[in-house]
Amino acid sequence: MNREEARKKAEELVGKMTLEERASQLRYDAPPIKRLGIPAYNWWNEALHGVARAGQATVYPQAIGLAATFDTELLNEVGDAVSTEGRAKYNAYSALNDRDIYKGLTFWAPNVNIFRDPRWGRGHETYGEDPYLTGCLGTAYVRGLQGDGDTMKAAACAKHFAVHSGPEAVRHEFDAVATKKDMNETYLPAFQALVQQADVEAVMGAYNRTNGEPCCGSNTLLKNILREEWGFKGHVVSDCWAIRDFHENHMVTSTPMESAAMAINAGCDLNCGVTYLHILSAYQAGLVTEETITESAVRLYTTRYLLGLFDGSEYDDIPYEKVECREHLELAEKAAAESFVLLKNNGILPLKKEKIKTLGIIGPNANSRASLIGNYHGTASEYVTVQEGVSRFLGDDVRVLTSVGCDLFRDRTEALAMQQDRLMEARIVAEHSDVVLLCLGLDETLEGEEGDTGNSYASGDKTDLLLPESQRLLMETVAETKTPVVLCMMAGSDMDLSYAREHFDAILELWYPGGQGGNAAAKVLFGELSPSGKLPITFYETLEELPEFEDYSMKGRTYRYMEHKAQYPFGFGLTYGKAQMLSAKVIKNPNNPSEYCICADIKNNGDTDIEEVVEVYIKKVDSANDTPNPSLCAFKRVSLLAGERKEIEIALPKTAFTVVNEEGDRIVEGERFRFYVGFSQPDERSVELMGEKPLEVEIAISFT
Repeated sequence: MNREEARKKAEELVGKMTLEERASQLRYDAPPIKRLGIPAYNWWNEALHGVARAGQATVYPQAIGLAATFDTELLNEVGDAVSTEGRAKYNAYSALNDRDIYKGLTFWAPNVNIFRDPRWGRGHETYGEDPYLTGCLGTAYVRGLQGDGDTMKAAACAKHFAVHSGPEAVRHEFDAVATKKDMNETYLPAFQALVQQADVEAVMGAYNRTNGEPCCGSNTLLKNILREEWGFKGHVVSDCWAIRDFHENHMVTSTPMESAAMAINAGCDLNCGVTYLHILSAYQAGLVTEETITESAVRLYTTRYLLGLFDGSEYDDIPYEKVECREHLELAEKAAAESFVLLKNNGILPLKKEKIKTLGIIGPNANSRASLIGNYHGTASEYVTVQEGVSRFLGDDVRVLTSVGCDLFRDRTEALAMQQDRLMEARIVAEHSDVVLLCLGLDETLEGEEGDTGNSYASGDKTDLLLPESQRLLMETVAETKTPVVLCMMAGSDMDLSYAREHFDAILELWYPGGQGGNAAAKVLFGELSPSGKLPITFYETLEELPEFEDYSMKGRTYRYMEHKAQYPFGFGLTYGKAQMLSAKVIKNPNNPSEYCICADIKNNGDTDIEEVVEVYIKKVDSANDTPNPSLCAFKRVSLLAGERKEIEIALPKTAFTVVNEEGDRIVEGERFRFYVGFSQPDERSVELMGEKPLEVEIAISFT
């Protein structure tokens, strides 16, 4: 069923409702209309990295880990698997008339906000700091979720629109001020891609104001940009209780009735919260028209018809057995393995089983389920921690000694013990081991959403880039033993790795790797698979080089605008092999002569099979409006057997040749374009870490 057909059906059904019934359907927990045979429907469901908060489901790596794969095909496959489980659960629940929260087919994911500042606690929900990468991965995930069948498989939602990335503590009252250039160059492109390329069914407004307007009641965002400029046809939902903020925190209205009117008149169709209980009062006061209420109801019922909730669909027979099935667990393990980023390796990795008699596994995240899952997660039937995964992999061949070493952030693990009560155990384990896997980092209790999961800081944001003091002491204690150490970092954001860089033999970033993370970690650590992830964010040396957290200007932020050397740069990641870029050139796309593509010749000179990510960056040589540093404009994941040579083509999007001026206009400016083609950025730090420069290709193209 296409949208036009679904809308006609929606108009016909909504036309049979009273005004009171129409208004009642604009709540996230829409009640039944029994006289019309309409069941209740709860719009609130989550699927950030698997179906969340409603029991058993496959738990994939957190979104920031999925971003590190630089793999659009994988994101599409994960989205498809998630919607399969969503359908399986919906079919089973609705058959029993269980229509509770988190049991519908409208998933409020993905989060395509830009991770512009490493302090933001929710950054691990995103696809990183780059608008192009975020748009590509978000588009792939949405297409996977929504499917390409006659019926929409599930409805995805692009959130949080727009200019939203902390601070969490003041999000309900904060005004994010952004220039027209920053808006159209950084904060809006991923949303535009999801609307125009993936036909995302829903968009969620943000809590904050943007340039003075509350996002869920912004005529600029919801009317002028989203619907008029981009042609969005789906529905808009508020973030939860965000409309209440209009009168309680933003103080732009005086009453709930005025807030409800402001939101729906701007085009917010669905209220996650209770403020739309005042819609009828707003109508009676002349603040909202019947036509506006009707239009929002029609948009919402159009979605329900597109999902086949009234006429049935080809997905109605998906059985409950598809939930966390073997196929999906294997996909979760594959995704985790692709997400790991090797930041340092002095040759210790991959570990050789036959050369190790005793392996030490130390750290608060070594056997932690919480460090696997991030936030907005489902419930796995099995959580394979790093300690469990490695122990299973080794079997009886290697003796494994373990120690938690310290609490995640407290100064002791037992209430009656002295401070650092497990520190000496960690030292003993390290001294009795040939190699140590040191598993440190955070979990959702230390970085997350404001007020969510009882995180230790009220806001969920970080105050600095340091690991908690308990873990810093553990690092020093283990380092003093002189036993070789592989640091396995489990966190969703930039952490200061300067000590580890100087004192440890290898650093492997695992992010929050999902329920099968331990199995994937074992296979990568012991060389069954080669690491292949790339950083989707910059790891900074210090926060001092960044503007204030509340400053939404892009100056000095992210790899495109940063002025200092990164600790570990965006796009960086090592493998166990040695890929070489032999040649690269820009050619006209053989499938579309009006477009261009990169033709690259690459070879794996190592003796290990690998996957690598070819990254293409562009600098507009004669443009005054280009970003200060080259920006990512294309990428492709490539498999290479040991010694294999391949020629690949990567299409260049038309937007690659454009810039955004100070007025926010996207234009072609200049005719000289320099491309950097390799396995990293072309910046000095990346070249230093990779040991090679990307190839440079300069070309003159006139688009006039």
